[in-house]
Amino acid sequence: MTKEKDIVLIYLEDQPITFARLESISPDIKKDWYHVKLLMLQVPLQVTTWILRDVYISGQEFTMGGKRVRMEKVVCPQDLEPAKKDRAIPEKSSNQKIISLFDLKKKN
Repeated sequence: MTKEKDIVLIYLEDQPITFARLESISPDIKKDWYHVKLLMLQVPLQVTTWILRDVYISGQEFTMGGKRVRMEKVVCPQDLEPAKKDRAIPEKSSNQKIISLFDLKKKN
C-alpha cells in the first residue's frame, strides 16, 4: 500500500496530470475509508484532502465527478548503467585562459 510521504502520479481518464506527495493518511469513520491529505506538486503548490478507500490509495481506479481517476506510486528507476567512478578530468591545455567572474564584477 502507498504510505505517507510517498510520491504519486495522478491519472485522470488514463492521462497523467500531476504529481502529489501523500502528507497524511488518517482513518475515516467508515471502515476501510481514509482522509488522504495530498500536496499537489505543481505551481502554485496546492493542498487538498480526498476521502478514499484503502484500495484506491494502493492504485485501484475510482471515479470523481464521473471521471476515472487513479494514483500510482512513483518509484525511483534503477540506473541503467553504473556510474563511472574513474572519470578522467581533462587537463588544461597551455592555450586556455581562466577568467575570474569575481574580477569581472569588480570592474563593472
